[in-house]
Amino acid sequence: MATANKNLSNYDKNTLPNASEFRFGIVVSEWNDKITNGLYNGAEAALLDCGVKAENIIRWNVPGSFELIYGAKKMIETQSVDCVITIGCVIKGETMHFEFVCEGVTQGVKDLNIKSDIPVIFCLLTDNTEQQSIDRSGGKHGNKGTEAAIAAIKMADLRKKSSQKGKSIGF
Repeated sequence: MATANKNLSNYDKNTLPNASEFRFGIVVSEWNDKITNGLYNGAEAALLDCGVKAENIIRWNVPGSFELIYGAKKMIETQSVDCVITIGCVIKGETMHFEFVCEGVTQGVKDLNIKSDIPVIFCLLTDNTEQQSIDRSGGKHGNKGTEAAIAAIKMADLRKKSSQKGKSIGF
């Protein structure tokens, strides 16, 4: 298991780019809201800790994880954000629904990253049990939302640097 020996909330903000002028969109699934609100809280806290202004964090809720794709697309089109974080949680059940939703969201976020100039961060928990999701949304493994926020800062900075011709890109 990838997170067995890793706390997802650990980061060193001194090694991160200046995020004070970036705008972030966060699209949050209402399904499994105990989990997704925990992930959102981790993402928001990390962004604020790294200097992002509260007014530069835009949250939109969507009904479920499959709707994250459309929500992120519309956020990119209408909100002048530097990066979007998609937050969802799908817990395996007895049917194939889990596989279809997970694959669809994965491919949808990949497609947005290919088609748009705005990076989209994938923060979709795909766990076998609710306890595994709790452990990754503020529990014993930290918070995957925090990790997504740090990735968002780095990707927003990469986008900014890549638009400056002749500049070296690196972290």
